[in-house]
Amino acid sequence: MSLVRRVRVALVAAVLAASAAQAGTPPPPGEQAQWLSSISADAMRGHLSFLASDALEGRGTPSRGLDIAAEYIAAQFRAAGLEPLGDDGYFQTADWREIAPARVRAKYADAPAPLPVRNVVGLLRGSDPELSKTYVLVTAHYDHLGVREGKGDDAIYNGANDDGSGTVSVLELARAFAAQKVRPRRSIVFMTVFGEEHGLVGSRYYGAHPLVPVADTVANINLEQVGRTDDSEGPQVRAAAVTGADYSDVGEVLRKAGELTGTRITRHPVNSDRYFAHSDNQALADLGVPAHTVSVAYAFPDYHGAADTWDKIDYDNMAAINRTVALALQTIANDPQAPRWNAANPKTAKYVEAARKLKP
Repeated sequence: MSLVRRVRVALVAAVLAASAAQAGTPPPPGEQAQWLSSISADAMRGHLSFLASDALEGRGTPSRGLDIAAEYIAAQFRAAGLEPLGDDGYFQTADWREIAPARVRAKYADAPAPLPVRNVVGLLRGSDPELSKTYVLVTAHYDHLGVREGKGDDAIYNGANDDGSGTVSVLELARAFAAQKVRPRRSIVFMTVFGEEHGLVGSRYYGAHPLVPVADTVANINLEQVGRTDDSEGPQVRAAAVTGADYSDVGEVLRKAGELTGTRITRHPVNSDRYFAHSDNQALADLGVPAHTVSVAYAFPDYHGAADTWDKIDYDNMAAINRTVALALQTIANDPQAPRWNAANPKTAKYVEAARKLKP
């Protein structure tokens, strides 16, 4: 490790300790603080400046740019040392002409068959002989809106925050977890999905064709719009909200991780419930798996606009959010007690029932 890198890690570890002290909670142990501090803003800036570049033409589903992004993500999983988990290496492949919503499918009626689209999936196998047979999923969607002619001078919708930010967060979390000397006890699945912008198509495809048993999947943390802090309701610095924050134990695990890392993890009074069903956690929740999305800004300038570009991301803040997510994932992956839905909340009734059917 270079001197500059060692100094940076030491500084971040000191910030983590100071943040925890201000919150009145004990800081993460030294080795854990050092591991969390290895989550790199610079690495995510490098990934996103490519994935959200004009060269990938907005990563529409389906498109050449989306295919290039899939190959890039797979390469990063490979470099991190994750095991491939797809039906074709790191890829779980579907035929877009068969699975897209009818209105979208009609657009591609004359396209060659099959028209492949791919989820990109890697596995970090856990260290415990028994708990390694159970899984925590970390997800984000890597597609965006592609090229939209006639919408202004810039036809490429780069989707840096939505959801390039979540995608590069998954990459950096995968690298950080894989680099640990001692792996978590449970296995962790890192997955980026296609087709979210067309109605959660990629995550629902995974839900219909799971690559690890759903009954053995204990939780899903999905990352969406974690890079921009300029929320329409005011700056969101060292803060993030969880959809369905009081629907399961996962929200509380994230909140406690935030206390230790100096990040406020909140339940937005309206949007936490409103947007629960509008991101890729929903596919897993419908199957009974406690699944939630972490977001920094629900609404921000340039949302679904051509100006959502990589240079507007607050990378240091995104790294701070991901340190909180990493600590929460570590907690869930090492705890023999799996998260549970909050049966006392009437909004969880269908998820509680789905979970019950998983474990008769």
